[in-house]
Amino acid sequence: MYRLSFLLILFFSNVIAQDSTAIHRVLVFQEELNRDFASEEESPLTPKDFKEFKELEFFDIDTTYSVLASFVRTPYETPFIMKTTTNREPIYVKYGEAHFVLQEKEWVLNIYQNQGLKTQPEYKDYLFLPFTDLTNGETSYGGGRFMDLKIPEGDTIVIDFNTAYNPYCAYSARYSCPIPPEENHLELEIPVGVKKYKKHEENK
Repeated sequence: MYRLSFLLILFFSNVIAQDSTAIHRVLVFQEELNRDFASEEESPLTPKDFKEFKELEFFDIDTTYSVLASFVRTPYETPFIMKTTTNREPIYVKYGEAHFVLQEKEWVLNIYQNQGLKTQPEYKDYLFLPFTDLTNGETSYGGGRFMDLKIPEGDTIVIDFNTAYNPYCAYSARYSCPIPPEENHLELEIPVGVKKYKKHEENK
């Protein structure tokens, strides 16, 4: 009985430690994103919205939306033009698939690599995960959200929806943004990450 109790304490302590690490990672993400938006050089906001900007609005952090997915590499994929909100035609390739369980259902999301960016040293291991879900147009941006990932060393990858952010065209029409492919639509709500942006006019 003592050994069982000890093992249970050890298990739950490990879960709490993992949650604390995940929460810290999300808080750092939020802080860095707010810092970029508050920088006149980095911010995608219009001049009018920039003057009013204090901080972005996030959903509450929920670590159950941070999942360890099986990463399946998909070599020999044909590069394709990902649709955007303008006539820009960036070339992407499907780099792999993330297989995971969320809310007791199995899901698969495609992960992409930008063929133009990969030639730049700072983006050589950068992967792109655009997705849509049932919060779009309600509590989150109608055009879907993005996540930035890195090429994993093994066959697993952490998909933390708490780090989902809006494309820049959610803040200003001067940007051209990729449109998430249909195969990356999730038939469930993802109520974490960055919320729908309320522009200056909507705040009056």
